[in-house]
Amino acid sequence: MPVSILKSFEAPEPVILEDTDLLRERINTTVTGLLNLLGIDADPIQSREHILLSTILDVSWRQGQGLDLARFIQAIQAPPVSRVGVFDLDSFFPAKDRFALAMQLNNLLAAPGFQAWLEGQALDIDRMLYTEEGKPRVAIFSIAHLNDTERMFFVSLLLTQVLGWMRSQSGTTSLRSLFYMDEIFGYIPPVANPPSKAPLLTLLKQARAFGLGVVLATQNPVDLDYKGLSNTGTWFIGRLQTDRDKQRVLDGLEGAGSSGGGKFDRQKMEQTLAGLGSRVFLMNNVHEDAPVIFETRWVMSYLRGPLTRDQIKTLMDPIKATAPKKAAMKTPKAGAASKARARSAPPPAPRPMLPPDIPQFFIPVRGAQPEGATLFYEPMLLGIAQVYYANAKAGIATEQGFSLLAELSDRVSKPRWDEAEDAGIGAEEVEKTPEPDALFGDVPKAASNKRNYAGWSRGLQDWLYRKQSLQLLKSPSLKTLSHLGESERDFRIRLQQAAHERRDQLVERIRKKYASKVASVEERIRKAEQAVEREREQAKQQKLQTVISVGATLFGAILGRKRVSRTGMGRATTAARGAGRILKEKQDIERAEENVEALSEKLAELHALLAEETEEAKSAADPLAEELEPVEIRPKKKDISVSLLALAWTPYWLDDRGRMSRAG
Repeated sequence: MPVSILKSFEAPEPVILEDTDLLRERINTTVTGLLNLLGIDADPIQSREHILLSTILDVSWRQGQGLDLARFIQAIQAPPVSRVGVFDLDSFFPAKDRFALAMQLNNLLAAPGFQAWLEGQALDIDRMLYTEEGKPRVAIFSIAHLNDTERMFFVSLLLTQVLGWMRSQSGTTSLRSLFYMDEIFGYIPPVANPPSKAPLLTLLKQARAFGLGVVLATQNPVDLDYKGLSNTGTWFIGRLQTDRDKQRVLDGLEGAGSSGGGKFDRQKMEQTLAGLGSRVFLMNNVHEDAPVIFETRWVMSYLRGPLTRDQIKTLMDPIKATAPKKAAMKTPKAGAASKARARSAPPPAPRPMLPPDIPQFFIPVRGAQPEGATLFYEPMLLGIAQVYYANAKAGIATEQGFSLLAELSDRVSKPRWDEAEDAGIGAEEVEKTPEPDALFGDVPKAASNKRNYAGWSRGLQDWLYRKQSLQLLKSPSLKTLSHLGESERDFRIRLQQAAHERRDQLVERIRKKYASKVASVEERIRKAEQAVEREREQAKQQKLQTVISVGATLFGAILGRKRVSRTGMGRATTAARGAGRILKEKQDIERAEENVEALSEKLAELHALLAEETEEAKSAADPLAEELEPVEIRPKKKDISVSLLALAWTPYWLDDRGRMSRAG
C-alpha cells in the first residue's frame, strides 16, 4: 500500500525538540532531501534556499506547528521571520527569488506523479511496527519503482522518522526492533554527504542503546564510510572480489576490534578472508574472542528479483481485504476538538465593550488565512484546571491538566462541561490582544456579569470531581501499571519489552546458577576418566607381570627338574596371586567406568534441568495474551484547582458565504 510523506513535515515529538543536535539533524535532512527532489544541490551553510527552508521549519516546529506542502509554499512567500542573521529578509532573499522557489515547490506539488506521495498510510514508525492490538509486525518498503533522487528523498525521510521513534524509546539491553536495509550503496558513501548519511551514522552509533538492531547489506564494502564500518559490532563476510574491498573490510574490523578492547591480528584475518569459499562466511563479533567460520546449508531458491508494482499489489490485495475499513466521516458535534462549522455565523461586529473586571483572553490563530476569508472571534468560556491523583497502594502520585472550551449562549445559564472541547492550550499561551482587522460575535448576557464566573469555576471543579478519574491498566504478571495517557496498545508494547528484559535476566541467572554445577561435574568426569586410564594401565602391567611369572614357572618345569623346589613353588604361588590381582584390577576398571557413566548421567540431568528452566523462563506469561486489570483512581475535591476561568475569544475564518471554520 502507498505511504504518505506528509507526516514528515509535522512538528516532531518533544524528545526531538528538546535535543538541539537531533532537531538540527532532522531539519537538515528534511530540507536537503526536499531540495534534492527539486533538483537543487544545496549546501546547508552556503545555500540561501537551504537556510530559508531550515529557518521556516525551525520556527514552525518550535512553536508546535506542523507544515504541509501548501503551507510550506505560503511560508516561503511570507516567512515567519523578518531577519536572517544580520540581514533583513528582503536583502538576504528578495521576494522575487522567493516566489521563484515557491513556484518550483508548487510545480512539484501540482505534478500528477507526486500525488502518490501524499496518499496512503502515514510514515508512522510506531504504527508500522505494531498493530492496533500491540502485536509486532514486519513492514517492508519497496523503492524499486522510484528514480535515484526520489529514493534518496524517501530513504532520508524514513531514516529521520526511525531516528525520532528510537529517541522516544527507553534504553534497554534487549532487542526491541530490527531495521534492515539491503543494497546501501550510495546512502553512506565514504566521501560525499547525502542527506541519508548523517541519520544512518547516528543509528549505527546509538541504536543499540535503545534496543534497535541495524542490519546493512552490500556487495562492495569499499563504497561505505569507514566510520559506519567501525561502528558495526557483528560482521558476516563472504568472499570478496577485489583487494580494495578486502582492505576496507580489514580497516573496519580493526577499528571495531580496537573500540571493543579486543586484539586484532590483521595478517591472520587477511589470510582467513582470502581462503573463504563458496557459501562459506566469516562471522566476527567484537564481543567474542575469535571469529567463526561457518557454511550455509544448500537450499533451492528461485531468485525472482525485485517485485513489480503489479506483483506487490497481488500480494497486498488479500491483506487490504482483511484490514478494517475506515469509518465513514461523521458530522462533528458542537464542542468536538476538530470541528469545522458549516453554519451561518452571527452578524459580525466590532469588539464589544465589557466591564474591566471581566477576565478575557484570545486564543492564538493557527495556520494561514484562506483566500477571501475574514478573521472572526466568537466568545467561549475557557477553563484551565489541575487535578492531582494520589494512591499510595498503586504507587501513583501525578498531576493531570485540563484545558476546556465551553460554548456560551443566552439560552443556557451554565456552561456544559460535558460537551466542552479540549482547548489544547495552557494559561501561558493565551494572548491578551486580538489580531488586527478582526470581527467579533455578541457576548451572552450571563458572560457580562462578573459574579457568574466564580460560580462557573466551582461548577468546573465539581464536574471534574464527579466525572474525571485516572483510568489505568495493570499487568498481573509483571505487576506494572500503565502510564498517564498511555493507550492499551502502547502499554502492551511496553510490557513486551519489559517481559523480554525480565526473561533475559532470568535466563542469565539460570545459566550462572548451573554454570558452577556443570563445571564441577565436568571436572569430576575428567578425573574419573583419568582414573579409568590409570586402572587400565595398572591392569596391563599386572597382566604382563603375571604372564612373565607363569612363563618362568613353566619354563623351569620343562627343563626336567625332578623335584619341585621351594623356589619353584614360590613362583607358582606368585603367578597364582598375579592372576587374582588381574581380576581385581578388572573390577577396579569396571567401578571407575561405572563412576564415569554415573557422572555423565548427572551431567546430562543438569543440562536437561538447565534447558527445562530456560524454556520455562522463555515461555512466561505473554503480555499480549494476558487480561489486564483496570485500575481507577479518583481525585479528592481538595486536590482539584481551577487556575483560570475566563471569557476566551476563539478565532474562526469567516468566508464570503457566512460559513465558519476553526482558525485556532
